[in-house]
Amino acid sequence: MAVINVVCPSCESIDGVVKNGKAESGLQRYLCRHYKRSFQLDFIYNANKPGTHERIKDMAMNGSGVKDTGRVLRISPTTVISHLKNWRHRT
Repeated sequence: MAVINVVCPSCESIDGVVKNGKAESGLQRYLCRHYKRSFQLDFIYNANKPGTHERIKDMAMNGSGVKDTGRVLRISPTTVISHLKNWRHRT
């Protein structure tokens, strides 16, 4: 039997992480008992992956257009625009 230690991305603990059902995509979700947050390890859509918002922000600051950013990150230009509109609210 193989054991996979799942680490919470927020508090980086191993002992308080338990399975927490499945997402709509069918992928496993986990719950950190210490931090009381749910998270996934795998994602189907690239816009949901950790770090995507920072990459969109960096590309915008370096002069990349919306279509170029969407093409490079393999996400919809509409999603890029949405991230840029909500930029102030996230920082």
